Amino acid sequence: MRDLSEIRKDIDKIDSQLLELFKERMDCAKEVGRYKKANNVPILNQQREDEILDEVEKKGGEYGAYARMMYTNLMELSRTLQYNIVGGGEELRNLIANARPGLETDSFEAANLLFPNGRLGCRKTFAEVFEAVENGEAEYGVLPVENSTAGSVSAVYDLILEHRFYIVGALDMEINHCLAGLRQSELSDIEIVWSHPQALAQCAEYIASRGYKSVPCENTAVAARDVAHEKRLNVAAICSKAAAKAYGLKLFEENIQDEKGNTTRFIVISKTLCISENANKISLCFSLPHVTGSLYNLLARFSSLGLNLTKIESRPRAGREFDYLFYLDFSGNVHSASVVDLLSRLSEEMPEFSFLGNYFEAK
Repeated sequence: MRDLSEIRKDIDKIDSQLLELFKERMDCAKEVGRYKKANNVPILNQQREDEILDEVEKKGGEYGAYARMMYTNLMELSRTLQYNIVGGGEELRNLIANARPGLETDSFEAANLLFPNGRLGCRKTFAEVFEAVENGEAEYGVLPVENSTAGSVSAVYDLILEHRFYIVGALDMEINHCLAGLRQSELSDIEIVWSHPQALAQCAEYIASRGYKSVPCENTAVAARDVAHEKRLNVAAICSKAAAKAYGLKLFEENIQDEKGNTTRFIVISKTLCISENANKISLCFSLPHVTGSLYNLLARFSSLGLNLTKIESRPRAGREFDYLFYLDFSGNVHSASVVDLLSRLSEEMPEFSFLGNYFEAK
């Protein structure tokens, strides 16, 4: 067996040769980019890339899979260089350039925090919030998308992917659930609790320990409203303190969630794109081509630019077996040229690509 220092010397020698060959290859890629620009040739030729990768894997022998991975990255770097020469993504670039200034949330409390001077209105379902924005009844909609205890709110992600409205703001808010009922009731009277399924899940241990029957409602504010209207002494709502106050309910107990530090992420949706100077989060949706490694290749692009992915959600498409749409969040700002270049490339390569917004997420 050779000494480690000798092996490393050989590696250093090979690396220096690889680096020079890499530079030569990128020079060729640059020439290809100039040719494609002059002759209006598309940057991506998926068939040619697949043929090359198949051949590389075949010739790579026992290292075939590794060779394919290396060449996949090489091709991505070559395409990046060519896109920088050719340009592209003009529709997306114009959309971003013409965006309005952006915003510098249990949904009831979140809306109050995000729009302290706004005229607030509640809707019974998440779908009705989207409908209100669609119909112009509301300029903005505030919706929960994820909870640190109960996970993603799948119904909202489905609606995001269906409507493709812009996300123009976000807020991570600590949620303190309360048990609230009629002023004539006592805590000992309570047998049934009403709330949104997410809130019921976040308070599951509390509910079980008291033997309450849980009944799902459209949201926590609606639960508080219905308890006030139904006037049943044995029914209470799990809701926010603000919602209980708004509907004249008595607080029996506060902070009843199972996990302290229970946090929900809320987003603000709009039909108009707004981007603030201090925007720190970007959201996208897209489908992926049905080729091996397509998701890996996509994620590698973000990694190569040092961009931090904070969320990826896949949702099945109705009527299409094993076909998915993807929702993705990452930290970034479109004032960065490298970020805009990446988005422009994705907009031209990814099927059903939509830029959903660049916004500030408050903590």
